[in-house]
Amino acid sequence: MSSDLEKFFQKVEELKPTFKTRLGDAIKIQSVSDVDLKRQMATSLKSQINDLGGDLDLHEFDNPPGLPPLVIGQYPKEWDKSKKTIVVYGHYDVQPADDGDKWKHPPPFELTEGVREVDQKKCYFGRGSTDDKGPVVSWINMLEAYQKANIDLPVNLRFLFEGMEESGSTGLPEFIKSDDGKKLFENADAGVISDNYWLGTTTPCLTYGLRGIVYFSITVSGPAWELHSGLFGGTVYEPMTDLIALLSTLVDSQGKILIPDLSHDVEPLTQEEIDSYKGIDYTMQDLYTATGSKTAIYDDPTATLMARWRYPSLSIHGIEGAYSGPDTKTSIAPKVTGKFSIRTVPKMTVEDISTMVRDHLDREWKKLHSKNTYSFKVNDAGETWRTKPDHPNFEAASRATNTVWGKKPDLTREGGSIPVSLNIQEGLGTDSEGNPKSLVLLPVGTANDGAHGPDESIPIENYVNGAKVLGAYLYEVANEKGVVE
Repeated sequence: MSSDLEKFFQKVEELKPTFKTRLGDAIKIQSVSDVDLKRQMATSLKSQINDLGGDLDLHEFDNPPGLPPLVIGQYPKEWDKSKKTIVVYGHYDVQPADDGDKWKHPPPFELTEGVREVDQKKCYFGRGSTDDKGPVVSWINMLEAYQKANIDLPVNLRFLFEGMEESGSTGLPEFIKSDDGKKLFENADAGVISDNYWLGTTTPCLTYGLRGIVYFSITVSGPAWELHSGLFGGTVYEPMTDLIALLSTLVDSQGKILIPDLSHDVEPLTQEEIDSYKGIDYTMQDLYTATGSKTAIYDDPTATLMARWRYPSLSIHGIEGAYSGPDTKTSIAPKVTGKFSIRTVPKMTVEDISTMVRDHLDREWKKLHSKNTYSFKVNDAGETWRTKPDHPNFEAASRATNTVWGKKPDLTREGGSIPVSLNIQEGLGTDSEGNPKSLVLLPVGTANDGAHGPDESIPIENYVNGAKVLGAYLYEVANEKGVVE
């Protein structure tokens, strides 16, 4: 290990109390939906990085209006054209904490310290601790450690922090295509995102692929108002019955998608891909721990990971409009809406999947011969993302991770969707040979962190080591010639 990295790591250890305070201050700002609170969070990030020598500003949205600002700019303020340039993305908005009564480490918007029951790890608890405030402030922690260790940052950084990720990144795609966005990405060599998680809790990972998502809703309408089932049951077509019939044609209890031809474009499985799963640190117990049950469809880790990463899935999420309270209510709902989504994989496009689903539901609706009315809607969507894990950018991230954790990271895909990855990939553009510039997903948190749920947390070790990994990654990038090829 170089003497600079040793000094940097030592300084990170010395600054741990400061890092805890920084995370606590970020968690206190309830940047959920209130634009003023989001602006407060954005201003805090801008000020902290600028105080360390950055040149960041708030980008205000004119169209659409009323959005929280982007935090954009460069570090250091004095640009060194001889160094490589890395684009860093993160988000400062968080999910609501309406489930605060379910938190065993309340209140949600105050940092608390404790032991996580599921794996006995010492953690910081609080909304945003792992998604995504913890990773975002880890970048600031890293900058502070470099500065106080009197070491020049080995690369140039361009920051892009948004406040709408949890609501679909409204406005971000348009910004990236704008003149200001193009300027931010100009001459960038590679990109990095820390907005996902380790596959488990013991081995770090680097992520090179994400499934896409298409979110649908079906609405069935019938009577003009709620009816008494004793008076009208058996005499009218009931919307709930029709909706359940439609939903039952989508997927079976084994997870098999029933829509014809939907999986037609899934890439064939090769022996090389099968072999790539063998070294991944993942067991069925990891799944049982993460789900709190043994309700797995498969008993094999490889089959489970394939179902999560390389095959599409369909999940039914809920029904709106029907009575769901504890009392015995015997009414017939006049209108109900079913919600479901499909996680897509490479070569499956949002347009094609939406057409297939619509055609399938239209056929199934006709079979019901119902006098109710039915409508179909695509609520939200994001395409898949995948890059090459053998790129020098990944090799730099792998060496950095190994240096800090003493383990070579697993190369993983993810079952979840981060649509913004495609936007950042588009902003990075292509290299001199016309190939997409490399974007690596370098997670800080773990699979048990409970993002979006009660008792969201991040292991203290991961939070501290997160700054070390990010700093080591930049060091390795600076010494990796292939990053800019």
